[in-house]
Amino acid sequence: MTSQQEGPASDWGRPGETDEQRADRNFIDLLQELRVTQTGVQILFGFLLTLPLQARFAELDRYEKSLLVIAALSLAVATTCIIAPVAWHRALFRHRLKKEIVDASNVFAKGGLTALGLGIVASMLLILDLVLPRWLAITLGIAVAVLLLMLWAVSPVLRRREMNRL
Repeated sequence: MTSQQEGPASDWGRPGETDEQRADRNFIDLLQELRVTQTGVQILFGFLLTLPLQARFAELDRYEKSLLVIAALSLAVATTCIIAPVAWHRALFRHRLKKEIVDASNVFAKGGLTALGLGIVASMLLILDLVLPRWLAITLGIAVAVLLLMLWAVSPVLRRREMNRL
């Protein structure tokens, strides 16, 4: 079995590409994706960290404070997961473990995106709850969750299944 048949389509080698070159390319691609994600996480996380310092914070009820805690913890996990590939790369630099770093980084990226999705939904629920009736905020929060789930998980899985049938 050739290396092109072993993994998913995104991991297939290019003509004349060695396993080491493919691992390098995959790692660079992954880092580019994480750079984009990290900016969004930092902005949202920074906003949430300032909320307890606002005068209106004392007026938040238990539900709203719970949403703040869930959002902040989710974004802390997202930040940790998104930065983890850099830490792994630094710790394992020059140990000829690029494929292992890429594989672990892929898991970290998926975990980071999951935590980011939860953080986005919790943040939206909190913000919407502050300006809309709670029932409408929850309805719109569910809509955001469904949108994230569809675009980040369901659509790519369906596309991958479609490609595997070809």
